[in-house]
Amino acid sequence: MHTSSGRSPGLPLSLAALGLATALALTACGEPSDAAGGTADAGQEAATLRISAIPDTDPSDLAEREDALAAYLAGELGVEVEYVPVSDYAASVNLFGTGDLDLVFYGGLTGVQARLRTEGAQVLAQRDIDEHFRSVFIAHADSGLEPIEDVAGLSGLADTRFTFGSESSTSGRLMPSSFLSEAGVDPAADFDGEPGFSGSHDLTIDLVESGSYEAGALNEQVWAARLEAGTVDTEKVQAVFTTPEYADYHWIGSPGLDERLGEGFTEDLRQALLDLDGSDAEEEELLAAYGAEAIVPAEASDHDRIEEIGRELGLIR
Repeated sequence: MHTSSGRSPGLPLSLAALGLATALALTACGEPSDAAGGTADAGQEAATLRISAIPDTDPSDLAEREDALAAYLAGELGVEVEYVPVSDYAASVNLFGTGDLDLVFYGGLTGVQARLRTEGAQVLAQRDIDEHFRSVFIAHADSGLEPIEDVAGLSGLADTRFTFGSESSTSGRLMPSSFLSEAGVDPAADFDGEPGFSGSHDLTIDLVESGSYEAGALNEQVWAARLEAGTVDTEKVQAVFTTPEYADYHWIGSPGLDERLGEGFTEDLRQALLDLDGSDAEEEELLAAYGAEAIVPAEASDHDRIEEIGRELGLIR
């Protein structure tokens, strides 16, 4: 439950305070600097950097995290920064493709989809944990499912009532589907009825915990965070398998950044992300909100495997 202030108890108060403080600082300055280090002309409206993220978790938590990132970037880059929420994964890819979003925190699959649709889009950075990401398969206590030792053991999930997360989720659909296929389970035909698509990792947990589905798959980070927060009834739902590693989330910048915000802005933005190193309390809390300890370089080639699997599953055409 959220407090009356609208702040999620999972994120520190200073993240919200950071946004307010930066907004006040920019207002006081009156003339936000452009990417080249100058100031906006008095007669021109300052360009705004529009950031977003796929809606893979609680909307309030997501908004607070992204607002805090917006405040950090505004302070580092001297431009107005706005968090733009999106309704679903597909909307995020579509809005990025039409130029309505400038910087998006994507999962592996949606990042590949966005780059393929938007010529000139650039992978800018990733969290340290995204180099070695994993999914978790969970099961209801009444399902009869026991802990699974290896990928081949996922064959035991055949004939269960099963839910994925979003249809476009890397950790909640794409990679679990790939591992299931490796175990000889056809995700489209071998469950008890058609698989569900909860829409988010949190809802996957809730649906399996309630017994609506016997099993499901989700982002390991969300599962760990929910366990730590004590918002999972471990008498009703438990993890039965953690997958091998793969590359996942990353930030992508639009091809029009330098044109809209000044020559060299894309590289300035990349560096601002990489400079988020936890060197002060506010940065440390922002990184914690992302479940990370550092932001590290990333390349498009990191997600070649994601693209290959996406094409095999018909999620990339």
